[in-house]
Amino acid sequence: MTEKLYYQDSHLKEFTAQVISCEWDEKQGSYGVVLDRTVFFPEGGGQYADAGVLEGITVEDVQEKEDVITHYIKEPLKEGAMISGQIDYSERFSKMQQHTGEHIVSGLVSRHFGYNNVGFHLGKELVTMDFNGSLTREQLRMIEQEANEAVVANIPVQVDYPSKAELEKLDYRSKKELAGQVRIVTVPGYDVCACCAPHVVLTGEIGIIRLVDGTKYKGGTRVTMVCGFRALADYYIKEENILDISHQLSAKPYEVAEAVKRLQKEVQQEKDKLFRMETRYLELKRKELTGRQPGSGSDNAEAENILLFEEEIDKNAARRFVDTGMHEFPGICGIFIGNDEKGYQYILGSQNVNMREFLKEFHKAFLGKGGGKAEMVQGTVSGSRLSLENFFATK
Repeated sequence: MTEKLYYQDSHLKEFTAQVISCEWDEKQGSYGVVLDRTVFFPEGGGQYADAGVLEGITVEDVQEKEDVITHYIKEPLKEGAMISGQIDYSERFSKMQQHTGEHIVSGLVSRHFGYNNVGFHLGKELVTMDFNGSLTREQLRMIEQEANEAVVANIPVQVDYPSKAELEKLDYRSKKELAGQVRIVTVPGYDVCACCAPHVVLTGEIGIIRLVDGTKYKGGTRVTMVCGFRALADYYIKEENILDISHQLSAKPYEVAEAVKRLQKEVQQEKDKLFRMETRYLELKRKELTGRQPGSGSDNAEAENILLFEEEIDKNAARRFVDTGMHEFPGICGIFIGNDEKGYQYILGSQNVNMREFLKEFHKAFLGKGGGKAEMVQGTVSGSRLSLENFFATK
């Protein structure tokens, strides 16, 4: 059984310990070191293991099984030796900020809306919490405000190990059935939760709690959060982005959203204009191609196949080209968008040819993918323009 020093003092950075065992672990590809005591928190409770060194050797992973904590390193340590270890404290402190912040947020969501935290992940950049109910943006803003009020109140975080009888009377949160001694972490007035991870001593150490996103997830809501120095880093990144956008749009930082909306409107107007021009261009090309067919005397002459190749064209305009062309003559009307090097996207249509049947041989000849209805199909093919034109010419 490894003595867990991080429960005695979550702010402890360095320690000395005796090596109980050091064995090569083939699966891990490293030595598994068991100490009589440790400051390293193992992977668990929704968060990754602490980083750091033992005798200057990088600790790559830390795992716990049946109260024995194993540290994985690339070099062996002598059994029975007294060694020193240090954790990456800045990372540990950040994780404590995030995890304690999660307790406060989850407790508030449970109190106000009755939703449970059914999934928690503390990553190296973001924290995600999955709640089994829907939360609006306004509701998350309210939770965020109250959570930061808990930070400002600088409340002592309590850790208790209640007896079985005491536990039965206690109203606490837990995401799974618990066996053995249960560790209860309490933020008075905000949350009571069974948890194995280290936490800050006072809520003021959390710093700002920022709920950066809330999205629908498996019938509930996935909330993304950052706390403390991570929240500050998030602010710096977003500030730089906003300032960059404001300079490019010649708009004040607090007016960039409206400036972007205006730009989007202008872009859409240009897209609409381009679409009209491309549609008109394709109309003229269709008439030109129809008029070139052997024996044609008018725009409505009976042609066999009409194929148009374009590097770039709006797909809606291309679809309209095919839909119109296939109703004007009995053959296949098709458009190919792309080039010989990168391949082509195609849209093909016909009133008299079953295009789904046609695709079987067509895709086999040009390594194509796609599908559609009997009248119109679309997809991609590889091949040269010349080989595509020759294929249609022989059909």
